[in-house]
Amino acid sequence: MFLVSKISYLTFLSNHTMSKLFSAIDWSYDSNIYEINTRQYTQDGTFNAFAKELPRLKDMGIEILWFMPVTPISMEKRKGTMGSYYACSDYTAINPEYGTLDDFKQLVKVAQGMGFKVIIDWVANHTGWDHRWTKEHPDYYVKDAYGNFTERNGWDDVIDLDYNNPALRKAMIDAMKFWVDECGLDGFRCDMAHLVTLDFWVEARTFLEPVKKLFWLAECEEIAYHDVFDATYTWRWMHKTEEFARHQTDVNGLWQLLQEYNDQFPAYAFRAYFTSNHDENTWNGTEYEKYGPAAKNLAVFSCLWNGLPLIYSGQEMPNNKRLKFFDKDPIEWNGKYELHDFYKTLLNLRKKNKALRACDEKVTTYKLQTNAGDKVFSFFRKNEESEVLVLLNFSQDHIALEIQDDSLSGSFKNIFSGSMIDFSIDKMMEAEPWAYLVFEK
Repeated sequence: MFLVSKISYLTFLSNHTMSKLFSAIDWSYDSNIYEINTRQYTQDGTFNAFAKELPRLKDMGIEILWFMPVTPISMEKRKGTMGSYYACSDYTAINPEYGTLDDFKQLVKVAQGMGFKVIIDWVANHTGWDHRWTKEHPDYYVKDAYGNFTERNGWDDVIDLDYNNPALRKAMIDAMKFWVDECGLDGFRCDMAHLVTLDFWVEARTFLEPVKKLFWLAECEEIAYHDVFDATYTWRWMHKTEEFARHQTDVNGLWQLLQEYNDQFPAYAFRAYFTSNHDENTWNGTEYEKYGPAAKNLAVFSCLWNGLPLIYSGQEMPNNKRLKFFDKDPIEWNGKYELHDFYKTLLNLRKKNKALRACDEKVTTYKLQTNAGDKVFSFFRKNEESEVLVLLNFSQDHIALEIQDDSLSGSFKNIFSGSMIDFSIDKMMEAEPWAYLVFEK
């Protein structure tokens, strides 16, 4: 029987020489992440306008607020009318498009007072062409053979920083400390973290750890980066699920990748699962364009599998349009928030049920056998007496579903309908096309 468990992880660790230099902060194990595109979130596109949304997000169960870059954007080689959020012109200033530094500090204070944690995007690999350092410290940058600023990844509105320069490293860490000191941030989401040498991130976290215990999320899928980062992206899963939606792989292909993740990544590695984010929405389409009727099933998976769910601005409406990246293009909120209760139910379950804690050595996650394993993705998570069963019908078929596993027993409640079922007596149920069935013991 397929098993993702403490035993599997310990087997992995005994065969791989990998150390964890830093421990994750306690509140992160059962948390979730909500990405905020400040520019597009409201018509005003300001921190003050966004602050009005905090009570709604609190009710939905959101915990970690991740703000896309809050720093000002370079003018030189700017794309579109407003430029890329990721082409910074000053690491210790606020983008005036969003308001003032005091506005942001007040937002952080209010949010933390409501129980949220606040992290910001940190773009360490490159800056915009007219960043203040280009004049004050041109030696901080990589140069081509002719002594000109350059960039190595095909983004023509930014230029790369040189991490062989100790002075650059110190300046970057000081800039990160500025935001912790000034605003009391709770962590960083580090953009394209793998493009920056790992030893810099070790240096940065070593320096900042005594200042404040922070949460560290890396936009990368490099196993070694878990030496520093608490959580990384699941890009391979995202691509595999897109292949699934295009009928280029099957349910077994999904399981195979999850088994690879289990075998390759250490037990302490939080993985962030998502169906959308700012890049995906703009460049590859909304979750409904990519996944069609499987979008909500995959959202359920992201919230309940062993990892941290990541939700993007507007998914709770849901947002059905691609948002422009370099121009003003606000989310077209309709006031209905049709998926608010959907996410609230999942996030509240994840928070209260210890079987859903990420990277908890007491939690085991099993693949359950059914009579429709080629169409229904089924798993069972258990932590002592806490148990959660998830059944996802990835087909347009109405299925008379039978669970063929004797380890499942006892009375369970469907978290969406409230109906009860005793699996000690009856392991049969009806699964409508594209149904997502979640049961809590």
